[in-house]
Amino acid sequence: MSAKILFVDDEPDLESLICQKFRKKIRAEEYQVFFAYNGVEALAKLQEQPDIDIVLTDINMPVMDGITLLEKLNQIASLVKTIVISAYGDLGNIRKAMNAGAFDFLTKPINFQDLEITINKTLSHVQQLKENERSRQEREEKLQQSEAREREKAIQLEMALENLQRTQAQLIQTEKMSSLGQLVAGVAHEINNPVNFIYGNLTYVNEYTQHLLDLIKLYQQHDAYNHPEIEALIEKIELEFIREDLPKMLSSMKVGAERIRQIVLTLRNFSRLDEADMKPVNIHEGIDSTIVILQSRLKPKPDCPPIQIIQEYGDLPKIECYASQLNQVFMNLLSNAIDALNHYDKTRSPEQIKNQPSTITIRTSILNRDWVRISVKDNGQGITSEVRTRLFSPFFTTKPVGQGTGLGLSISYQIVVDKHGGDLKCLSQPDGGAEFVIEIPIRQRERVQMKAS
Repeated sequence: MSAKILFVDDEPDLESLICQKFRKKIRAEEYQVFFAYNGVEALAKLQEQPDIDIVLTDINMPVMDGITLLEKLNQIASLVKTIVISAYGDLGNIRKAMNAGAFDFLTKPINFQDLEITINKTLSHVQQLKENERSRQEREEKLQQSEAREREKAIQLEMALENLQRTQAQLIQTEKMSSLGQLVAGVAHEINNPVNFIYGNLTYVNEYTQHLLDLIKLYQQHDAYNHPEIEALIEKIELEFIREDLPKMLSSMKVGAERIRQIVLTLRNFSRLDEADMKPVNIHEGIDSTIVILQSRLKPKPDCPPIQIIQEYGDLPKIECYASQLNQVFMNLLSNAIDALNHYDKTRSPEQIKNQPSTITIRTSILNRDWVRISVKDNGQGITSEVRTRLFSPFFTTKPVGQGTGLGLSISYQIVVDKHGGDLKCLSQPDGGAEFVIEIPIRQRERVQMKAS
């Protein structure tokens, strides 16, 4: 039997692209593909085709987004496995998708070889689940003929096996997410050279194109003879339209290439895999890169208003530090502030949110000739004194089960205090927001040498 696959994406060209890439499998009836442009259409398609095996969905879509669709599918179609395909491949989006029940996560632009491998892997898992479901139903029919006590024991064993399989899948996905940061940095490094090659040659392509267009125009002005074939070709290829559209096309390609260069620079600046040793760095660049990576979480969503970032930077010198580790601290603090504000906004009315919008203020300053101070403050609900005493303890979290590991602040504390000889503390009171303050020395090498001696 052919596998039934539903693609959910609001990109208009996706359907023709999928049909082209998988035309052999579709022609051989190995795949049956269906398409929907949002979550609502996908649910309607599932009612028409209840035996669909796999759903591949984007996250950001009109009417109903991919995360909401995932939650609906978990309720109505437990045997259907969902693969999320999104251009926003940050850890927050991946964790959110996995917590909502996604089987796997792929990033855009789509690598069709990886997509086919992932589809085949998921189909194998779905077939096994369906086989397990059929076996379970057969066992239940047999158990109905036996005593009630034996039937209950068999059901309990089946539930334990399913829980074990779910736990195993979650551990695999957790391992995958833990290496994603290094993977993204590697991808950014690999695409940097080809992007620079394209960007550098666009200027020459634009110049050569203009020369050719000028040459064609000159030929038209000085051609004393009428050539029907040339006139026919000019009309066929719409030469006048090409003259107008080609420079615009090259200009848009240059803008796109420049945008990719900026994104690559941001990712490399954040990961700093080539700067594993302690060295002087610009702290503000790390903070700015972190903000860019978290930009999608700061934008307004149907259930969350926008969050404004206020940057009040002092005139800091370069700080000797482990740049990638310190960037991870900024990521943890800002992610926690965003989570706290989103939770707080759910308890406030639209009028309250309008009068006091959610903000995160980042301040940097020099304490003295040897130390700097970095502050991340939100205007949320605040933290009680009881919670503050346990904030930096390993595995302590106030988030719901599945949404927090309790390791972010503990790891941040180790990086700041143990690795950099600094201090990380929380200043907060109920209804007064929360402020996390980092204080670290400007020069680390002297401290390390003194400690070693």
